[in-house]
Amino acid sequence: MKHFLRYALLLVVNCTFAQVTLQGVVKDTLNDPLYLANVIAINQETTDLESYAITNEEGKFKLELGENGTFELQISYVGMRTYKEVISTSSTDIVKDFTLELANALDAVEVVSEIPVTVMGDTVVYNADSFQNGTERKLEDVLEKLPGVEINEDGQVEVEGKVVNKIMVNGKDFFDGDTKLATKNIPSKAVDKIQVLRNYSEVGQLRSVANNQDNVAMNIKLKEGKENFWFGNITAGAGASPDKELYLLQPKLFYYSPKYSLNFIGDFNNTGEVALSRRDIRNFGGGFRSPSRSSGTSLNLGDNSLNFLTNQNNALEIENKLATGNFSYSPTGSLDLSGFLIYNSSRILSREISFIQYTDPELGIPDEATEQSSRERSNQGLLKLSASFQPDLNNQLDYDILGRISNDSQNQNLFSSVIGNTTQVDEVTPFSVNQNLNYYYTLDENNIFALEAQHLIRDEDPFYNALLVNDPNGDDAFDNTAEALGLDTSLNNYNLGQNRRVLSNQLDAKLDYYHILNAQSNFNFTLGTILSRQEFNSNIFQFLEDGTQFNPTPNFNVGLATNDTEYNFSDLYLGIHYRLKTGKFTLTPGFSVHAYGNKNFQVGETFEDNFFRFLPDFETRIQFKKSEALTLRYEMRNQFTDVTRLAQGLVLNNFNNIQFGEPDLQNALSHNVSLFYSSFNLFNYTNVFARAAYTSNIDQIRSLTNFESVIRT
Repeated sequence: MKHFLRYALLLVVNCTFAQVTLQGVVKDTLNDPLYLANVIAINQETTDLESYAITNEEGKFKLELGENGTFELQISYVGMRTYKEVISTSSTDIVKDFTLELANALDAVEVVSEIPVTVMGDTVVYNADSFQNGTERKLEDVLEKLPGVEINEDGQVEVEGKVVNKIMVNGKDFFDGDTKLATKNIPSKAVDKIQVLRNYSEVGQLRSVANNQDNVAMNIKLKEGKENFWFGNITAGAGASPDKELYLLQPKLFYYSPKYSLNFIGDFNNTGEVALSRRDIRNFGGGFRSPSRSSGTSLNLGDNSLNFLTNQNNALEIENKLATGNFSYSPTGSLDLSGFLIYNSSRILSREISFIQYTDPELGIPDEATEQSSRERSNQGLLKLSASFQPDLNNQLDYDILGRISNDSQNQNLFSSVIGNTTQVDEVTPFSVNQNLNYYYTLDENNIFALEAQHLIRDEDPFYNALLVNDPNGDDAFDNTAEALGLDTSLNNYNLGQNRRVLSNQLDAKLDYYHILNAQSNFNFTLGTILSRQEFNSNIFQFLEDGTQFNPTPNFNVGLATNDTEYNFSDLYLGIHYRLKTGKFTLTPGFSVHAYGNKNFQVGETFEDNFFRFLPDFETRIQFKKSEALTLRYEMRNQFTDVTRLAQGLVLNNFNNIQFGEPDLQNALSHNVSLFYSSFNLFNYTNVFARAAYTSNIDQIRSLTNFESVIRT
């Protein structure tokens, strides 16, 4: 047996390393190395692609070929004659250099075998078939095999360490560029080319004046025959489990033509497979980006949606229904219309067991064991319509409107070793409408104007109800909290309720003026504003046994159990930035000057704070090579909280988590430094990237917590 194992191991080793290396340098007739030349080897016996490479900055390449074979070597470069040579291999490596000659305009066009990877400026083109072996089903299966391309744990596509912001199909946005919908639903057999667009800019007029090095987009070119033709697939299945019948239906249909496109994706199942999670839907921005994102101001409007117990990936039972549609239409060469509709419905049953142990006995907080079951229901809908009008190269007008609506609820049954049995109900039916208007105007080759404006209206109405057991004649863990809240403690239970309403109205707009000094430098002047208004109302009440409601008066927090707060925020700012490209360096120093206005009105009082702030920022990029760079960024940011952190009245985040705010809460200031290094070596297909970040907070906004048993305030 030992001899057999040794023989088998040697056989595997011999098979694995039965290859030889062909390497060398590709030059032109002036003896200069050619960077990004394509080198491929075709197996003469099978006519298949054996190996391929792209030359690095020194013109070097390396191919791995089979021993004792015959291969046709093809070397191509833009503007050069394609070099072809038949090479036979033995058991020794080959080192050989090659020289390409300039092509003559009268030369016949030579047919070169399909090149797996082609680099043209900032565009990298992958030939999809070169990376498929027939086992791929979806686009993500192909992307995972491409050098320099990864799919992270959140389902986002990364190229050379940078997240792909948008995915297009035949140049048209696919569900507004959402990468997860594209990678998990576009069939791999329909893909011809995958184009990675580095330094991508959606507005051609701003390409030469803005820093786009972190912007990466991807365009999927479909195979011939997929245009003016419906394609896709439908997956259906049925089965049975010990508890219920199982079903699965996943229709995916696509239609593309030069003038319009239609896409439909559906997913209906109760097998636990989730096409889009609630977080995916909530983070689906529809391509909206805040105009003030680089102004130095960060205003948080808050999030009053439900904090579901599960993340929709770890549950006892999941039933999911997804229906999405996407269209694009170009009635004329200067007008593009597009939009999408998403409906997502989920039903989730979950169970969670936990034990909390407090290591410091002086806190006086008892250890707590809990068992919690939850039944969650979520219905979410999104609708977006977009129009882009570009009558000429000097004018572009874009308009978008995005509407969201949802109906979410969660029923929880909780047993606590400290508090006992508790039943909780959370419900919320929020909606929002977000509009975006952008206009770009090029006056002449040295002067460009850009207007960006965004308006948001949002309405959130969370309702909370908790039912806790109570012994009117004995002591319960919740009694002290109930007395502090001013509840009626003579009943057999505590039936707590809370209504909340948050209305948000925000305008975010800026006007940019770019003055181009020369091909290497330009000035950017920005005048912008943020105007925000939030209204917050809430009240805590107790359901009595006769069905009436009792409005308690707490014996702390000066007796405030309700909120009626109005919060107004304004920011008027002027920014100046200078951009200079010199050699390997791109320097962008700048600053912004802000006039802030904060005012909130509650409990008959007005709290106001007006001040000025100078916020510097700086970016330096060192481009060592075409695919190797180091970026250093520094910025000072001013952070402002939302209305719920200012409201003085009590708010029940949970029956054991009670909050009240501070009306004169000030802003937080932070210094942020980040360093990013990326390197993609086409010679050996190694992808290296590293990030480092440091943040120093001044007067950071934070919460103070006080425990009464396991109740937090």
